[in-house]
Amino acid sequence: MAHSSPVYFPQAFLDLMRAMLPDENSFDRFIAISQQPLRRSLRVNTLKISVADFLQLVAPYNWKLTPIPWCEEGFWISREESDESLPLGSVAEHLSGLFYIQEASSMLPVRALFDAQPSPQRVMDVAAAPGSKTTQMAAKMDNQGAILANEYSASRVKVLHANLSRCGVSNTALTHFDGRVFGAALPETFDAILLDAPCSGEGVIRKDPEALRNWSLESNDEIAATQRDLLESAFHALKPGGTLIYSTCTLNTQENQQVVNGLLARYPDAVALHPLHDLFPGAEHAVTAEGFLHVFPQLFDSEGFFVARLRKLASIPPLPQPNYKVGKLPFTPLSAKLTQEVTQAAARVGLAWDQALTLWQRDKELWLFPSAITPLLGKVRFSRIGVKLAETFPKGFRWQHEAVIALARPDVHNSFALTESEAEEWYRGRDIYPQSEIPRDEVIVTWQDQPLGLAKKVNTRLKNSYPRELVRDGKLFRAG
Repeated sequence: MAHSSPVYFPQAFLDLMRAMLPDENSFDRFIAISQQPLRRSLRVNTLKISVADFLQLVAPYNWKLTPIPWCEEGFWISREESDESLPLGSVAEHLSGLFYIQEASSMLPVRALFDAQPSPQRVMDVAAAPGSKTTQMAAKMDNQGAILANEYSASRVKVLHANLSRCGVSNTALTHFDGRVFGAALPETFDAILLDAPCSGEGVIRKDPEALRNWSLESNDEIAATQRDLLESAFHALKPGGTLIYSTCTLNTQENQQVVNGLLARYPDAVALHPLHDLFPGAEHAVTAEGFLHVFPQLFDSEGFFVARLRKLASIPPLPQPNYKVGKLPFTPLSAKLTQEVTQAAARVGLAWDQALTLWQRDKELWLFPSAITPLLGKVRFSRIGVKLAETFPKGFRWQHEAVIALARPDVHNSFALTESEAEEWYRGRDIYPQSEIPRDEVIVTWQDQPLGLAKKVNTRLKNSYPRELVRDGKLFRAG
């Protein structure tokens, strides 16, 4: 699998890398690997399946899975030639959220965060789309607590939500802002913050040979100015004692070390660098003298990446209060009586949740909000909170697909196992005509012990409720 086009390297970039790398041999290795395609990697979604069960499930496929040293759920994957015709994103296990296609290096920041702060209650992901790190954090938190997942780009918020839904994530609240607002809007609110900052992308040339087409030292300076603002804002939003991860997929020191060192110089008594020497076996090959991880692609045959871990030691003077209006929250919490009624009705169709989620209502919609986010309601405008559970009708409830994926357990009383071909039909949006008797009026259809959705019985068929925007065509499931 060769690149169709040679990698574009501006001369000034080559000069910069040559100056940064210890010797000519390292530089030659960097240039050589940058022209090789990137190894594919995936992360098992432990919200849905354990790593051991996943490995057992995919064992028949002859995937070659190599463990990634810094992520116990992560694996490099190589498949047989015959399987390559089926995109990894179209296999059954991806459609049902059992794994996330994520570049190996990008698993580092979350590992660094949870290594320092194993059970944070409230976390912020400042630049969250497409959702690889948000879903990784949700799995680490086992859907408890809450993650404020922010994304500045409107078009990418949709992708973020789709990935969270597919993976069965229920503890997120989405916002759509310039990340520079949070320090003022939510001062000292989060136990942990991940700022995977927008950057010049020097580390992604193996995936995109044209990545450096618009690269210049001047544009790096402009990007670094934004990164400094974002880091400052994130630091204000962090509680004393909390952990802040700053990461980029770029290699130059302007956007990495210099940005972090600026914060350290500004708040010498309130922030400490938390070194990453022993984050994983082999980390010493990528760690700088100060304790930053500076991953060049030739070190681990991955993308280039940078990670810094900071701890907030003390409060700092707050920023001026923002003067925007949040607007009235259109939701109200459900009464105890209604909560009980909805909870019982949900249980009858196989949906259940714990106290990490609370019921709220907006007109005829019922939502489950992460309880840990409710103190922030009214302080910032959310574009989407938690999981939409149902819409109410005079005759009862219309349960929402995302709630079924997040809340149904495969062993519930009304689960109905599909055959492989029926499951494939489900993802194509077609009704199912099962061979066996349909036991109830509403069933949770499953494949490989995973809920695929809720289906209503209509005579001898199951009416497909898979959301139209998710329906797939083309080749699905397994090649061959």
